[in-house]
Amino acid sequence: MAWSTSQLAQLAGTTVKAVRHYHDFGLLDEPERKSNGYKQYGVSHLLRLLQITRLSELGVPLAQIASLAHSDKDPDEAIRVLDVDLEATIERLQRIRGELALILRHRAPAELPTGFSEVASELSDADRSLIMIYSRVFDESAMEELKKVIQAEPRTDADRELEVLPPDADRATRRRLGELLAPLVSRQLERSPSLQHPGTKDPRGATFAENTMIAAMRELYNPAQLEVLYRAHLISTGSTVQLEALESALDAAAAL
Repeated sequence: MAWSTSQLAQLAGTTVKAVRHYHDFGLLDEPERKSNGYKQYGVSHLLRLLQITRLSELGVPLAQIASLAHSDKDPDEAIRVLDVDLEATIERLQRIRGELALILRHRAPAELPTGFSEVASELSDADRSLIMIYSRVFDESAMEELKKVIQAEPRTDADRELEVLPPDADRATRRRLGELLAPLVSRQLERSPSLQHPGTKDPRGATFAENTMIAAMRELYNPAQLEVLYRAHLISTGSTVQLEALESALDAAAAL
């Protein structure tokens, strides 16, 4: 009995394209051709193709099928390895499903790092962007600290005012807003010491991490917002000398 490529594919429950792919991959031997040039597949080809399709259905990568499918090879160990891989895949998919459920429940942006969906409503657009970058320079424990900080400090009127602060906001407004935010920054630093030393566990070094975060903040906040955040940080850390230097610099700039 001889079959054409399409007949063989139909018998095996697969496609002509798949059969050709298995030829290219070296899994299925090329059959002899009839005088008219058409391929002639026999029973051995059908059995081999059924073998390949069954292993594929079980999730065996094509690269492993060649060794598994030979009768002189014991496939038990490879099957056990595959079972372990599948178990890990199932766990990963279950975790992803759990994360998707949280994203849907909180209507959170899908791009936020794991665990931040439930606090998404407390974040501004700039906050969300920063957290995405933080996730690349903070380790897992620092990100967990950051999430707890956000959970413990719901957004305030001062946060909302900072979010819409125009770049030409007057100095009195910038000073007032910095003073309003300083207690919040102080509590955040107390709850999350990692915020004081970002990137200390980054394999690329703390300098790389800090420069990355500085670049992100300069892109995400306008000059007035950056000054307010800097003021809040100086006040919260008791950096009076730097605060006086800031006021002097602003006086000098205003005098020009």
